[in-house]
Amino acid sequence: MKYYAYENFREDTKQLIKQVEDFKPQAIVAIARGGLSIAHCMAEGLDIREVHSLRTELYDHTQKRDSISVFNKCEFFDSIKKVLVVDDISDSGDTLDAVMKDLKEKNKTIEFKAATLFYKKTSIYQPDFWVNEADEWIEFFWEKDFNI
Repeated sequence: MKYYAYENFREDTKQLIKQVEDFKPQAIVAIARGGLSIAHCMAEGLDIREVHSLRTELYDHTQKRDSISVFNKCEFFDSIKKVLVVDDISDSGDTLDAVMKDLKEKNKTIEFKAATLFYKKTSIYQPDFWVNEADEWIEFFWEKDFNI
């Protein structure tokens, strides 16, 4: 297990913002919970006010479930043509794969791209933008530092 500190998050998120700039997203979708902090910071860095979130369930702590559930729905203005989907990691890739398929199916006129801080080469879904390659379980600062 590898601890991922806020200082790393701050620098890596800045890197991710630079990677994404040329895509020029008009909206961001955060995959809750791992993508929420990243989406907020990226929205600030890219000056995007339209931020949505989807909740998924695939893991119970470190135990993977048999299937994924996607909750909520995103409704975009007609003027939105490019959307960035953000999560902390593409681990198995099941979450990103399910969310991207769902969003593309429901919003055929929008171009969706995915961004993560971490990507595992064994993932079934490779994000369009990512900063770090993961080869072990990542323990993010928000998962550890705020436990009471």
